[in-house]
Amino acid sequence: MNTIETATLPVHGAELYFEIRGAGPTLLISQSGEGDARRSEDLVRHLERDFTVVTYDRRGLSRSRIHDESLPPSIATHAEDVHRLLTAVSDGPVAMLGCSMGASIGMHLALTHPEQLRTLIAHEPVSPWLLGATERAEHATELAHCQEVFRADGWRAALAPMARTLGIDPAGQEIEPGVRRASITEERAANFGYFIAQDFTAAREDSLDVELLRRSAVRIVPASGRTTPVHVFDRKCAYELAALRGVEVEVFPGGHNGNLTHPVAYAERVRAVLAES
Repeated sequence: MNTIETATLPVHGAELYFEIRGAGPTLLISQSGEGDARRSEDLVRHLERDFTVVTYDRRGLSRSRIHDESLPPSIATHAEDVHRLLTAVSDGPVAMLGCSMGASIGMHLALTHPEQLRTLIAHEPVSPWLLGATERAEHATELAHCQEVFRADGWRAALAPMARTLGIDPAGQEIEPGVRRASITEERAANFGYFIAQDFTAAREDSLDVELLRRSAVRIVPASGRTTPVHVFDRKCAYELAALRGVEVEVFPGGHNGNLTHPVAYAERVRAVLAES
């Protein structure tokens, strides 16, 4: 395994923790959910052979500290953090893998700083604004319900409705041989709380100009998990993004969290997609 370089970067109102490892073209991974820089550790180990992989803790998670807790971050704020991070670690356009919320962040970056991205793999973005008004309202309500359960009974109680909303079946997921489920540490529990309380609101309130996204010069690759149920909104968002861009959806191994359950096969799909750019 390659040496991991760790550092923190001052950003507006926060400090961003990040890690760099590997060699080759730069690949930034923006994680899903409560995931910090090491959420996709198995996946990164398979990608660092071919890429300089950059991962980070979103502001509010793990080692990335927020200085002013009264200013909840938007998806645009998270995208500006990524802009500053890429400015610090790269002098040219990079590839980005955005998983779930990370995909939503990547779409913002594709509009605000397109010069920094060569290819964005947008895996099941949590972006209700991509949907029609009725479905958008329905799925925004699902996210709000998860927050209500969290406020009433805590993050553990909110996991079940959150999993249903995102099409995740923790007990029935296919998993590659040798993959172990990550335990929920105290730090990860805190991340769950922040993610549900703050980032669900950011996802519900987010929006982008779809015409600008349609015309973005960045190569945007919508992606969805092979086993993600067809009715859940994150899969619908991937297909709406594909229709908007006039491309096909790339099907990746596993479901919404295929980056965790199928790291070997998922890494192969990432390599294949980026080899086409």
